[in-house]
Amino acid sequence: MAVLALLLLAAATRVELVDEVYTIPGAEWRYVQVQLRQTPVAVTCHFQVLSKDAQVRVALLSRADVERLRADQPHGFLAASRPAGSGTMAYHLRRAGEYAVVVDNRGHQTPVRVHLQVALDFSAGPEPGVSTLSSGRRLAVILISFAVFFGIVTWSARKLLRAAKQ
Repeated sequence: MAVLALLLLAAATRVELVDEVYTIPGAEWRYVQVQLRQTPVAVTCHFQVLSKDAQVRVALLSRADVERLRADQPHGFLAASRPAGSGTMAYHLRRAGEYAVVVDNRGHQTPVRVHLQVALDFSAGPEPGVSTLSSGRRLAVILISFAVFFGIVTWSARKLLRAAKQ
């Protein structure tokens, strides 16, 4: 019974959102919406083009960037693959919100069939916010440490010299 509970707990850390074949028209793009309420999470996307000699690009975009893409305006992306016949893309999200995995076929005039798998992995715990100090803070820590060290040495030396004179 305990083993079953552990297996169910381990299985709940990964959620398959999409495992389907999509047909993307020529010179167009399609997206799969990803709405997150729990973070941190790793978004993993695997794609394989089933059409012969075709390549697509897959990208993870925020909702604002999807709206800009829809309006045919310049937009950014959080992660993207190179145009390829197959590939994998992963990105760690730290903020809840609405995102989209975009399959882009704008580089070709013919429709393509793409097998797309999108999964969310909640098993990664929160990452540390700071891994190193900035150079200015490092310098401040070193200078303060030296000042405190030499202050203690000077104070001890004075006490020892006074005690030795008596």
